[in-house]
Amino acid sequence: MPAEKDFTQQRHHFSFPSIFIYGHTASGKTYVTQTLLKTLELPHVFMNCVECFTSRLLLEQILNKLNHLRSSEGGCSTHITCETFNDFVRLFKQITKAESLKDQTVYIVLDKAEYLRDMEANLLPGFLRLQELTDRNVTVLFLSEIVWEKFRPNTGCFEPFVLYFPDYSIGNLQKILSHDHPPEYSADFYAAYINILLGVFYTVCRDLKELRHLAVLNFPKYCEPVVKGEANERDTRKLWRNIEPHLKRAMQTVYLREISSSQWEKVQKDDTDPAQLKGLSAYTHVELPYYSKFILIAAYLASYNPARTDKRFFLKHHGKIKKTSFLKKHEKITSLVTLQLLTLVGHDDQLDGPKYKCTVSLDFIRAIARTVNFDIIKYLYDFL
Repeated sequence: MPAEKDFTQQRHHFSFPSIFIYGHTASGKTYVTQTLLKTLELPHVFMNCVECFTSRLLLEQILNKLNHLRSSEGGCSTHITCETFNDFVRLFKQITKAESLKDQTVYIVLDKAEYLRDMEANLLPGFLRLQELTDRNVTVLFLSEIVWEKFRPNTGCFEPFVLYFPDYSIGNLQKILSHDHPPEYSADFYAAYINILLGVFYTVCRDLKELRHLAVLNFPKYCEPVVKGEANERDTRKLWRNIEPHLKRAMQTVYLREISSSQWEKVQKDDTDPAQLKGLSAYTHVELPYYSKFILIAAYLASYNPARTDKRFFLKHHGKIKKTSFLKKHEKITSLVTLQLLTLVGHDDQLDGPKYKCTVSLDFIRAIARTVNFDIIKYLYDFL
């Protein structure tokens, strides 16, 4: 009780004006932030900058959610309109005069904050200095997948307090995913399955949401020998031999979005070859990191354009450019090799480094190029 009383007395203390929280996707940023704010019952509004794709929509949503927080005191419930950040500051000061808000920190959480960079130039600096501009006890939290250095304006701005959420280790993922075990099976049985799943997918996928989806999708196949009476839950080796080739095929189909989840479930039931199914997207929606897409595009161009055409395509209007090694280390493209998008065509002991060839189709690479706004046809020798 004394600790709770002490915490209540500290609510009126001013907090840090802005906090920048970053880390890769599915590293717990949003979940931890929401859980803390709800558990401690702190007044807050949570905004997704993908949904609020214009500055006006974002500002109005924040004000109307704050207005809803004070509505229990008889505050105005009409919709608030806001066209500029100056209007936002003025209206924010009016709303936070309410008794329930003025004696404690109000938190504004901006998830997917990287999208703020596509809005008006004054929006990000304004949110960083909102406490100063409004003279109110307010903290703005930015949640993003990119580092703060990619946000900082060239003209300078107020520096937020920066927090980094590291990726889950394989041990963390094992513990988290093991909590999802179905009640009809033991926790140890499901944990053994998760261990096999991570052994196949961890090198190419660290996304908790994706791994959770794959775990649910392929678990029936793992249970198959037990259901048929051919093995029990403790026959780990037999279960492993049954599921491992299946998971490797899944990595080449479902994870790459070559076929849909419903099609993959049909494959499991009918025990057919997934290659016989025609994918709905035919690899066109492969989920790759942003820079890996450029590596794959460059590899495709290097694989199918004659070497003599390099200057024609890439040195125009750029003067003489010193030729550098495109990939310095073998580790930089292990994921693309594992996914069979690139294949090794030389020997690992070559003095000038291993050589790779891009194995994807033209339709596939065009689809990848479109996602990064790159017109690959302009750089292909066959289309001159």
